[in-house]
Amino acid sequence: MQLTDIPFGTTDWSTIERTEHRGERGMAYWRMQQFGKVRVRMVEYTPGYLADHWCVKGHILLCLSGELHTELEDGRSYTLKPGMSYQVADGAEPHRSSTETGATLFIVD
Repeated sequence: MQLTDIPFGTTDWSTIERTEHRGERGMAYWRMQQFGKVRVRMVEYTPGYLADHWCVKGHILLCLSGELHTELEDGRSYTLKPGMSYQVADGAEPHRSSTETGATLFIVD
């Protein structure tokens, strides 16, 4: 990731419009900012959420609240709790997310 042509700024995420994204189960609510080629999101997953696809996009993801389960297509799985993060490159390892309790995430991709 290369960050260029982004002046210093702050973001009050509560003022960013929330968009709705349906999962196989549950909902994801995104608040998103685009800085050049870099997408930054605050994402809330509802309890019971399961992604409707295997994602191949690279991310750096920080769990802010709740608990996030991430399954890799090869069968490995990981659980993130608040203060934990993961990172994966574009096209590296297909993954999908779920949560039983709900989760709030900060994602850069």
